[in-house]
Amino acid sequence: METKTARIIENPVIKDRVIFLETAAETKGRYSLLEVELSPNGGNEMHIHKKFDETFTVVKGVLGVQVGDQILHLEPGETCTAYVGQAHRFFNPSDTEKVTFTVMIQPGSTSFERSLQVVYGLSRDGLTTAKGMPKNIYHLGLLMVWSDTHFPGMGRWMEPLLRWAARLAVKKGIDRQLKDSYCLY
Repeated sequence: METKTARIIENPVIKDRVIFLETAAETKGRYSLLEVELSPNGGNEMHIHKKFDETFTVVKGVLGVQVGDQILHLEPGETCTAYVGQAHRFFNPSDTEKVTFTVMIQPGSTSFERSLQVVYGLSRDGLTTAKGMPKNIYHLGLLMVWSDTHFPGMGRWMEPLLRWAARLAVKKGIDRQLKDSYCLY
């Protein structure tokens, strides 16, 4: 197994860091376990996964988690799970302190792991917006599909276009290029 340092990816745009503690391949698909260091005021938008649950456990700091309409502020040792089909997001409510937490994805997802490696690589190469979103529609479509990310509300109207872009990206070999350029495992 690689050293812990070799399993760290960093996003210079949004200033987050992810450590792959246990991959889906290592757990025979039972789960993926990641440690995330989230920058002050960092986080993501509401989204849904249809193939896996996400369990967040705080290591250091305070983590905000919204599941549906419920907003929680978790402290070290506290846990929250967003189950398949539940709209959720996580965020760092602090203006000054980072928060460190683990996220367990069950069942494990090699494609979700791939999506993180690719989007962080794109960020390093200046190919994302200031919020860390890929500028290229093919990249965005592939990442949506790989990460099993679905948008609640009005955002779901974008999904057919992004799925079409992902299919076209596969036909053009863009998926292989991204995997070859950014995926370590």
